Formats: sequence, C-alpha cells, structure tokens
Amino acid sequence: MSTFTGFQQEDFDVFNIDGLDQRMEAIKGVIRPKLEALGQHFAPALSVATGSEMFFHVAKHARRTVNPPVDTWVAWAADKRGYKKHPHFQIGLWGTHLFVWYAVIYEAPAKGEISHALGEHLDEVLSLVPDEYHWSPDHTQPQSTPQEVLGKEGVQKLVDRLGGVKKAELLCGITIDRHDPVLTDKDALLSRLEQTFSVLTKLYNLSRTGA
Repeated sequence: MSTFTGFQQEDFDVFNIDGLDQRMEAIKGVIRPKLEALGQHFAPALSVATGSEMFFHVAKHARRTVNPPVDTWVAWAADKRGYKKHPHFQIGLWGTHLFVWYAVIYEAPAKGEISHALGEHLDEVLSLVPDEYHWSPDHTQPQSTPQEVLGKEGVQKLVDRLGGVKKAELLCGITIDRHDPVLTDKDALLSRLEQTFSVLTKLYNLSRTGA
C-alpha cells in the first residue's frame, strides 16, 4: 500500500475543475492511483469473505463526451470483465464525501432474486447493518439516508422496489465527510474500510441466499 496515503482535500477539489479533459486528467493523475491501490489491497479479503474471486475495476468514465464526472470509484465484483451486472462493492468520492457501498445497480439481471432474498431475511439485514449506515436507491445521486431514519418500513420499500421497478437500484454502506480527519490517516481509514466491508460482505452473502 505504498501508493496509498489516505485522501486529502485536493482529491475532493478535483471535482471543482472545469472541463471534461481537465477534470479527467486530474482524476487519472490524482485520484485513480489511490483507487487502484485500494482495489489491489481489498480484492483478496473480499474474495475470502464472499467465497468468490473478486476482481477490481476502476471507473474509466469512457462514455463521457461533454460533462465531466461528478464522482469516481473503484468497484469489486466476481467477474473479471465488469461489475455493473453483478452485486458489487465500491469505494469512491463525490466532491463532498467518500462512500463505501454494497451495490446492486439497474444493469443487474438478478435484481428480482436479490430483492426476494433480502426481503426473506429483512430482520437479519436490519440487525446486521448498523443504524448509522446509509441506504440509497440511486448510485448517480450523492444523497443517502441513514437506516435509523428509514426504519424497517423504509428499508422494506427499497428492497421491494429493487424487485419491482426496472430502473431500481439498492446501495448500502457508509459515507465519510471530506473534512473528517480519518480520511488523512491511512491506517485509521483502512481499519474503518475493513470494518465496513466485514458488514457489507455479510449483506452480499445474505443477498445471494436463494438467488
């Protein structure tokens, strides 16, 4: 992990840079090496925890032609070719915060099965996931809601929506404000990320039950 030193304010400031080419250049030069390092670091532990070999994929933003990216990430999935069609894990940045997610996004064909599995084990999900963890129905938006605010009914709605709405998504994890000092402390941050993945890998395994 020699290339990873934590995250500084300049990492988040990249998203203030105007212009697609200029911002992409900064993402590639400033943030991507850190995401690559995290990808390599966590792939073995995620593979062990899920029982499936996990491959990491750093966002390339290749389809963008005009608008510069407003966030960027590294994702892990049990597929060497890509992650979007599978339940996966992400660490990434918006201009305001870092996020760590278990994610099922709209491209995933098994959304119905995952929704069913999580619905069957909803009480287990709620006890497994700490109240301060966040849930989100849309990976393209920075907002998310703590589980303690959603309550059982709110989480149930998100799980049901995943199975019933074509474009539905489901994300669960943590967000860390860009000014939180843990981000600049490499060891403390890695420890926080490990703790988070210990929860999210259990959620991942639960979502495959019966899927």
